[in-house]
Order: sequence, then C-alpha cells, then structure tokens
Amino acid sequence: MTSAIPPVLHGPAAASAADLAGRTALVTGAGSGIGRACATALAAAGAHVHVVDVDAAAAGSVAEAIGGRAHVVDLARSARVGELPADVDILVNNAGLQHVAPLAEFPPDRFELMQRVMVHAPFLLLRRILPHMYARGWGRVINISSVHGLRASAFKAGYVTAKHALEGLSKVTAVEGAPHGVTSNCVSPGYVRTPLVEGQIEAQAAAHGIDADRVVSEVLLGRSAVKRLIEPEEVAAVVLWLCGPHTGYLTGASIPLDGGWTAA
Repeated sequence: MTSAIPPVLHGPAAASAADLAGRTALVTGAGSGIGRACATALAAAGAHVHVVDVDAAAAGSVAEAIGGRAHVVDLARSARVGELPADVDILVNNAGLQHVAPLAEFPPDRFELMQRVMVHAPFLLLRRILPHMYARGWGRVINISSVHGLRASAFKAGYVTAKHALEGLSKVTAVEGAPHGVTSNCVSPGYVRTPLVEGQIEAQAAAHGIDADRVVSEVLLGRSAVKRLIEPEEVAAVVLWLCGPHTGYLTGASIPLDGGWTAA
C-alpha cells in the first residue's frame, strides 16, 4: 500500500515548496503594511494576486509592482464586496482599522465601522469565494488576526471585539471547509511595523508625554518577551507557509506571532 504522506523536502526542493503558480489570491488591505507584504510574497511564489484597498493610489502601486490587479473597494460598503472576484484559491482577510478610547466614550459609529470592515466583510468574502474553493477541492483562508484576538487591552473595544469575532469565523470556516480541502487559520501578530501602529505610537507619545522610543519599549512591548516590532515580511512569511504543501492538516488554528506575549 502506497503511503499518502508526502515526502520531506530538503535542499533546493524545499526552497520551492510554496510554488503557487496557477493559484489566484485575494488580499484585502493590500495597499500597505502587512497586506502589501502578503501580496508581494504570494506573487513572488507565482500566484496571481488581486490587490484590494480603499486607497486607489496604494492599490495601484502595489498591483503594478507585483503584476497583480488592483481593486479599489471600501469594505464597509457591503454591496461593493460583491464586486470582487469569486474565483479565488487563497483569501487573505487583512484589512483593518483602529480606534482607541475608553469603553464608555467609544463612538458607536466607529465601533460599528470596525465590525463591518473586520468581521462582516470577511464573512461576505467567504460566502462568495468558498464555493469556488470547494469546487476545486483546495483553498487557503488566512485571517490576519492579532494578539488582540486572543487577549484584551484597555481602550480597544472595537478592535478586540472584531479580532475575537474573526478568530471564531475562522474556526467555523475550518470545520466546514475540511471535507473540501480548504483550510482556515489565523495569524495573530503582536505590534507590527505598519502605518496603523505608527499612528498609535504618535498618539501614545502625545498622550503620555514621552518620546516614540519609550512608547515602543514601555507601552507597546511591555508584555512582549521579544523587545522589537515585528516586520510585515515576517507575517507574510507565515502566510506563505500556510499556502505550502505541508500545511494541509493545519486548520482552525491561531498562530501567535507575538514575541512571547501570550506565553506569559
């Protein structure tokens, strides 16, 4: 009887393990930060990438650089989500936004907006794309969650709620997708060097009356064992790995790329 276990690759063969030629990917929030790094990594591995962003210039710039296709879409507008391609093999739900305020002062409209972009839009994309993945018998859903999908911080009610919901949506997708060759996982980083985090650093520096370096070391990284920001390319490397041939049994998981934050 022939074993169904794939061989372990070494040397040059291992380097080409994430060969995505013939695959199509869609990355939301791909105009900058983590999304841009993911789009770049997937394209470098051979995938045709749909670059989705609300910023037309950013989406166009990334698409041109990687040979992908730009889609200028505000994911908070549900009808626009239906205009995006459905014939997608790899879905990276990355788009997000942040707002920091005490719970009793958190603007309800901002809270609702965050849920639309980070929960409702991924849900709508899954409804649209999963039938194609099921028909092909292969698919990879990768949700860029956060350490805040696993832990809470004060003053981030909208973000923590959305990321916890995204983790739950990912698990349901994993359970339903397994019989069809579709995996669904979360990548849950700590603070990544992105425009969103840089904005938080500036705001915290002003609020606490300290310089940016102290904000990073004392505020952002206070619970992290590794005292540096994560680079977007490090997150993209995990996303690419999840699309490789040896991760088909890994599903319904949340990979904490958090420098040891959740270990303590």
